[in-house]
Amino acid sequence: MDSVEIYSDGACKGNPGPGGTGTILISGELRKELSSGYRKTTNNRMELMAAIAGLSVLRKRCAVELYSDSKYVVESMEYGRVQVWKANNWKKKNRDLWLKMLDLCQKHDVKFIWVKGHADNEFNNRCDELAVEATAGEEFEIDEWYEAEVARLEAQGELFGQ
Repeated sequence: MDSVEIYSDGACKGNPGPGGTGTILISGELRKELSSGYRKTTNNRMELMAAIAGLSVLRKRCAVELYSDSKYVVESMEYGRVQVWKANNWKKKNRDLWLKMLDLCQKHDVKFIWVKGHADNEFNNRCDELAVEATAGEEFEIDEWYEAEVARLEAQGELFGQ
């Protein structure tokens, strides 16, 4: 089984606001960078999407060390919180992304590792650069689930402060 290191980071200008992801995959001498920008989303969604982007490009089963400065992502997966949320019928936000994450983690052997953001990890810092640059892009993707959920909550009068 191949070993892959994935570094991921998300950024958001405002929360919600324009967002971006940055991801780096490293396997031996190979290195691949990914980034995407979204017109309206949240920071937590960008953190999740960055990790998902890295796992999604793997073509065969791999042993993955996934590094993130998001305790939301790392602790939710490493401490089994996502399984509790799923068992409680997803009373937490971002269920669409957590379901993708769980599916991808069944295809690979993934260990989530927290790294301090904006510190001395060159790959985490590069992911941050990619994510921040993506928030300022001119062509944005649409975080369709998020925008549909916001519209649904607004229509029901359940969304405050946005």
